[in-house]
Amino acid sequence: MSRLTVYLARLIGLFIVLLIADLLLHGSAVVESGMADKPLMFTYGVISLGLGLALVLGHNVWSGGALPVVVTLVGWLILAKGLLLLYLPPETLTGMYAGIHFSEHLFLYVVPSLLIGLYLTWAGFTAPAARSS
Repeated sequence: MSRLTVYLARLIGLFIVLLIADLLLHGSAVVESGMADKPLMFTYGVISLGLGLALVLGHNVWSGGALPVVVTLVGWLILAKGLLLLYLPPETLTGMYAGIHFSEHLFLYVVPSLLIGLYLTWAGFTAPAARSS
């Protein structure tokens, strides 16, 4: 397992787990207020685009076991999210958000992300890292 894969699994996994924990503590109010703030959504899109591109360009690994593939898939998902946030009109994003009833089904939407975060954290901290990348 490459050192980069292990590092990214730990980083992304812990980030997701901590973010979901905060979301569960504060509810969907933070997300709802963020969706209404167009400059914030633009900033979030730019950050997601940059992180997604960095992950895709730096770790586009489709073999070697589940961990490298999951890290790569998360990178592609972050890139896609950044593109959607930047190129979809704010009204469309707000309509999509309203359509999924996020606040009513909070657990339904956060549990898959939490499971991915827990897997990446566990796999990242239990996988042996190679000495060279």
